[in-house]
Amino acid sequence: MQNPRVMKALVAAALAAGAVAGVTPAAPSVADPYVPMCDVPACTPGIAPNVVLGAPCSNTTYFVFGSAVAGPSTLPGRLVYCASPRRYEPRWFRSPEMHGIKEENSKCDEYSGEVAQAPDGLFLTCVADGETRWRRGDL
Repeated sequence: MQNPRVMKALVAAALAAGAVAGVTPAAPSVADPYVPMCDVPACTPGIAPNVVLGAPCSNTTYFVFGSAVAGPSTLPGRLVYCASPRRYEPRWFRSPEMHGIKEENSKCDEYSGEVAQAPDGLFLTCVADGETRWRRGDL
C-alpha cells in the first residue's frame, strides 16, 4: 500500500508546478532566425570535399565552398568557391578569406571584400557600399 503522505506531497508538487506554468509568459510567436556562432570555414556546413581548383562546378548561389584536393598551385585542403567569371561556365576558384556563418545584411566593417555563408547556405560577400554589409555574393 502507498504512503498517503507521499501521495499528498506529489499531488501538491504537481499542482504548484501547474500554477507556475499557468502564469509563465508565452514565447514570442516569431523568433529571430538562428545564426550559429561560427567564424571560420571549419564550422561551416556544406563545404564540398575533394574538389579540383579550376574544374567545373554547378552552384554559384548556395553552398558554394569546397575543399581542394588538387589543381594548379594549390595545397590540399585549400578553401575554394564556385563562381562564374564574366558569364563563362562556373568553376572552382581560390576563395578570399572566409568568415563562417553570417546573417545577410548584417554589418561586416572589418571584412570588406571577404566572404561568408548565410545559415541557409547563401553565398555572402562583405560589400562596402555606403554601409559595409554582408550581401549576396552571386550577384
